Amino acid sequence: MNLDLTYKNALVCGSTAGIGKASAIELAAMGATVTLVARNEEKLKETIIDLPFEAGQKHDYVVADFSNSEEVKEKISRACQDKIFHILINNTGGPKGGPIFNAETDEFTTAFEQHLVNNHILTQSVVPGMKKADYGRIINIISTSVKQPIDGLGVSNTIRGAVASWSKTMANELGPFGITVNNVLPGFTATDRLTDIVANAAKKMSKTEAEASEWMKNLVPARRFAQPGEIANAVAFLASEAASYINGINLPVDGGRTKSL
Repeated sequence: MNLDLTYKNALVCGSTAGIGKASAIELAAMGATVTLVARNEEKLKETIIDLPFEAGQKHDYVVADFSNSEEVKEKISRACQDKIFHILINNTGGPKGGPIFNAETDEFTTAFEQHLVNNHILTQSVVPGMKKADYGRIINIISTSVKQPIDGLGVSNTIRGAVASWSKTMANELGPFGITVNNVLPGFTATDRLTDIVANAAKKMSKTEAEASEWMKNLVPARRFAQPGEIANAVAFLASEAASYINGINLPVDGGRTKSL
């Protein structure tokens, strides 16, 4: 099975923490040259030091704020002038929680721009190079909510579903060019976002955070939270040659928590 990514270039968004950072590290370990994308340059500088490095790899970064899609378009278009990206990892922080009925309308439009619109801009930027290279892997980090809506994450449930449908449509269009488009759906994963979710759950249930955490773990057949690296393993596999005939899927990596098939 060919998992070697030597001579491949990967563009990894939201790559200074959590699943994004873990994915960048795993792709680099498999031989890819990684371009990190995030808004905080100091964190980008810190992260790039953590990437595995072998001869021939020249990791770099792009500073871009996903709240400004025009900036994202400008910065990524410029990066694509310098190299072909064979792998794109679309990943950004989720919208704030809360019941959908209480959401302000601008919460939907903001989340739509930060997630779907930026994913589209990034994809349009990298695909011409992927076509030239006859190799392309576009992987979107979204949520198990596309299979089973998550209580208290109304805006996120809505936008993640839109991204999943966008992705499936894109997979159909890009498949003939040797480009695959897939979604990874993380379950409860030990990141800063999960810390916030646990805190909110504890408050809602009038429990301690430790009690809320244990309650959430018991919802998972594996009886634990995932580590970011476990999600990154799925991302890295989908980015490899070995996954060449996997296209247009939603892949839950959730310890079995999602009830649907």
